[in-house]
Amino acid sequence: MEQDELKQVCAEAALGHILPKLNPDSILGIGTGSTTNKFITLLANHKDKFQSAVASSEATKQLLDKNGITVSDLNDVNFLDLYIDGADEANSKLELIKGGGAALTQEKIVAAVSKNFICIIDNSKWVNKLGAFPLPIEIIPSSLNFVTKEIKKMGGNPILRHGVITDNGNLIIDVEGLYPIKAPKKMEEQLNNITGIVTNGIFSLRAADIIFIASPDGVTQYKNSSSTCQQIS
Repeated sequence: MEQDELKQVCAEAALGHILPKLNPDSILGIGTGSTTNKFITLLANHKDKFQSAVASSEATKQLLDKNGITVSDLNDVNFLDLYIDGADEANSKLELIKGGGAALTQEKIVAAVSKNFICIIDNSKWVNKLGAFPLPIEIIPSSLNFVTKEIKKMGGNPILRHGVITDNGNLIIDVEGLYPIKAPKKMEEQLNNITGIVTNGIFSLRAADIIFIASPDGVTQYKNSSSTCQQIS
């Protein structure tokens, strides 16, 4: 089964999970990326079952609009029932690395506001340790020199993602050399304390609640349970 097919199967499984939980007042958070795009296309067939969606990026907003799904501004809602998004890496604690699509800041905000965070990935993203995927970090443009020096002190090799400006008007640097990230929560906090960093792509302080992992053998579902995850299907 090709990776694109795995993404489709995973999106279908996640949709089957959330449909019974929706009601006409439900507001969903929708992430950014290729797997999430497949989920949006499927969700469009059920737009009468929920009120609206909050987009984590301008690209997602455009796709929601194209599919006739009502889009709400996050500042106009008090909470989100569900947030559905992919990841670049995920471990057994459902801690993630995200930001390959440069939408990590808004994704973190949407995740923080959501009651439940559902992550959808193919099995190539399921890892024992985080950090092999270069860690995306959004930074204020004027801080590039300073942030680069500070990250090098931590043993990282920051590389500017050329030609990329985030929806917030900022830059993205991708940090290599941090593998394995042994204490994701500590590193997430440490990086966010560097002046000039808007946020980093470690989702550990707000990890996923449920994850769907598609492989050639089918879709496995895990639920976050304190310090580890439990297989539930």
